[in-house]
Amino acid sequence: MSLVLGIDTGGTYTDGVVVDLRTKQILKKAKALTTREELSVGIRNCIANLDFADFKNISAVSLSTTLATNAIVEGRGCEVGLLMLGHNPIDSLPVKHYYVLPGGHDLKGRPNAELDLEMTSQAICELKGKVDAVAISGYLSIRNPEHEIAVMGMVNEILDLPVVCAHQLTTSLGFHERTVTTVLNARLIPIITDLIESVKKVLAEKGIEAPIMIVKGDGCMMGEVLAREKPIETILSGPASSIIGATFLTKTREALVLDMGGTTTDIAILKNGVPKINKEGATVGGWLTRVQAAQIYTYGLGGDSYIQIHKDGEIQVGPQRVWPLSVVAHLYPYLVGELKVNFEKTYDLMFAQATDCFMFLRQATCEVLNDLEKRVVEILQAGPRSLYCLTQRLNIDANLLNLKHLVNIGVLARISLTPTDILHAQGTYNQWNREAAEVGVEILASRMRISPEEFIRRASEKIINDLCITCLQSLVGYDEQSIKIKDAPEVLYFIQKALSPGQGQGFDCLFKMKMPIIGIGAPVRVWLPDVAKKLNTCLVIPEHAEVANAVGAATGKIMETVKVLIKPGEKDGTYLLHAPWELKMFENLDDAVSYALNEAKNRAERAAIKAGAKEFELVVNHQDRYAQVGMVKNDIYMESLIEVTAVERPEWEREEIKDKFFVDMGEN
Repeated sequence: MSLVLGIDTGGTYTDGVVVDLRTKQILKKAKALTTREELSVGIRNCIANLDFADFKNISAVSLSTTLATNAIVEGRGCEVGLLMLGHNPIDSLPVKHYYVLPGGHDLKGRPNAELDLEMTSQAICELKGKVDAVAISGYLSIRNPEHEIAVMGMVNEILDLPVVCAHQLTTSLGFHERTVTTVLNARLIPIITDLIESVKKVLAEKGIEAPIMIVKGDGCMMGEVLAREKPIETILSGPASSIIGATFLTKTREALVLDMGGTTTDIAILKNGVPKINKEGATVGGWLTRVQAAQIYTYGLGGDSYIQIHKDGEIQVGPQRVWPLSVVAHLYPYLVGELKVNFEKTYDLMFAQATDCFMFLRQATCEVLNDLEKRVVEILQAGPRSLYCLTQRLNIDANLLNLKHLVNIGVLARISLTPTDILHAQGTYNQWNREAAEVGVEILASRMRISPEEFIRRASEKIINDLCITCLQSLVGYDEQSIKIKDAPEVLYFIQKALSPGQGQGFDCLFKMKMPIIGIGAPVRVWLPDVAKKLNTCLVIPEHAEVANAVGAATGKIMETVKVLIKPGEKDGTYLLHAPWELKMFENLDDAVSYALNEAKNRAERAAIKAGAKEFELVVNHQDRYAQVGMVKNDIYMESLIEVTAVERPEWEREEIKDKFFVDMGEN
């Protein structure tokens, strides 16, 4: 029996599953709160909650995570030194220490300037003691990587640090984007290394001796060794894993996959069983990279989204994430009593909601706190407090107590009303403290001068309508349209008539989606039935939807692609082969193509084995491109593109093929 342990570490929960790939059965599943200050704690709790006795027979452990994405967004990671060869920075870069050195190439792979070995050696020495990793980016190194390779050798001789070259990560044009990708990859190396080491520690405690795989942003898998070298490829790993899980659990080929978690809602459009791959590369934290990733649309709407009364008197949900009242009050029941003594409903709060409470997370590091902030931190170290309680303890007006800075730098967490609390208040979900949720609803309802029941109805409708808009916005994006629905009042006018039709309106609108919605994540069973109804489509919520990301991690497959470009050389009848590892000249196109195919196949095989594949097949794509010129008798040769992809067939697919083979043989 081939058992795989799948683990997904999300912003709120860490999910785990044990999958039998031979029978495609989910044997065990569990959840635990993610412990962001020490991930291994949440992972350990999740594995313990599986209550599984046969860990010794686990054959592989597969991870998906938001760790890399979050680190880039939050600007975390190690200090990186950047060596740029042949070109100045084109735009801002995510790095403090960098040097511009002679070198680089042109489109033909010819050096623009020779390396200055003395200047390069001096720059490398200057980085000593200042950085934890080195990134090297040469101008047009995708046409000839020789300068990057030479400088990497020099860094290895002078510094005992991880080194990353741009040509190792991407074959796409765009010097700035390649440089950003290389810097971010170097920055993430210790973060992913720490994650892998933490996971291995927990696995050792459970006696699990199995290789570790990690989901990449394009939904494919890579092994531990490759993940340590190319951690940048794990950005958007979590959302990509939900796509894999959705296809495995439903076998649906065309659908809108909606994954609603605690922090965000992530959406991908499936066509022929696969999502669209972002051609330009994934953008994370405002940085455009050259990392191949699935086209995933992310919205700040989840179970932990902040519910507020907007200045116009309307309910707003998200995009900020807070801790639900019901969750924290489960651990600190006294908060319920504090919430019951609150501000007068006519008192206008400028920086907070009347439902807000605050919780201490960690001490400030290099940030300087003022005296008031220090007093707040001192009070909260004894336990969470409501905003009203804090104002009484500090003897200060609430509008003079703006705690946004402490929340932004991670010293405090805001606790308030969320969609999770709405579910508790209406009795749909009862895992945490229901009374805290009910009190939170009563506070905001009284401020709107409506009943708690009416507040729950309006808040629920707002959440459902916002989910409908995320679906519509994702479909608009898939059609490559730049319309931002929420920023277009004319569009919202018609959408509002469709989603919340009023009595006596002169005309009705409706939407009809031409594909089903696959719901993934714990909250979707409550919210998505009405979403599907309003969008006039069918809804598929598979069994195990609440742990589908972990299922995706356990059931993914390995794909490794090698690309080679052949172009005409400077002399007539010559051809230049541009590969990620070399530049080579040929006097015959057939020889160039033959060499490229053989080398690409060998390197794709080696990459697949390094990634952890056991059985795979090679898929070859060879395209010759010619320019059609009317005045010339024959078309002009432009280039040849050769791609070889090693594709691992998952074990359950291999078994299906084997079973079908024996059935066919028996019938014959």
